[in-house]
Amino acid sequence: MESFGLLFLLTMVLEKPIVIDCRDHLHGRLASIVAKELLAGQKVVLVRCEEMVISGSLVRNQTKYAQFRAKHMNTNPARGPFHFKSPARIVWRTIRGMVHQKTARGQAAIGRLSTFEGIPHPYDKMKRKVIPAALRVVRLKPGRNYCKLGDLANNVGWKHKELVDRLEDKRRAKSEAFFQKKKAAAALKAKAEEAAAGELAKVNETLAAAGY
Repeated sequence: MESFGLLFLLTMVLEKPIVIDCRDHLHGRLASIVAKELLAGQKVVLVRCEEMVISGSLVRNQTKYAQFRAKHMNTNPARGPFHFKSPARIVWRTIRGMVHQKTARGQAAIGRLSTFEGIPHPYDKMKRKVIPAALRVVRLKPGRNYCKLGDLANNVGWKHKELVDRLEDKRRAKSEAFFQKKKAAAALKAKAEEAAAGELAKVNETLAAAGY
């Protein structure tokens, strides 16, 4: 009975898949927080991975990535390790290294993670969250160098930066049109409520008395 109660408590803290907007988050700090959530059983979706930032200048990070790409199996490089070039896969690989992926628990955890460049459907219609503890403006000292993951990926061989930028421009234009339409509808509703306030006064009093 006690174990059932504990299991119930553990399952209660989990939410629906959390969608995190990676824009202007520090790469390592966000990855470590997400890894903890995945191991706890939470499903996480990371969008706009190309907008994530890494501390240090672009030249410095390119040099580090070049050293990383030189690491391969001596006799048969086709066996790995494999070096991803897209921002979403770079982030995915970073988090994979934080969840003990060679165990069953780690494999289950990394299976709960999804990473994307841009904000594809259906996540463009869902509420997106940020992680304050991983934001660049909070964690990185002003004046320090940093670079975007998308720029780094583009310089090491990722070929879809222009495509993602184009699709994001279309998404932003569509989102702005939707927001203006929603704002106009809200203004009309407020105006109608104000016009009918006198007529609805008695009704509102009755509803308030009933606890509504």
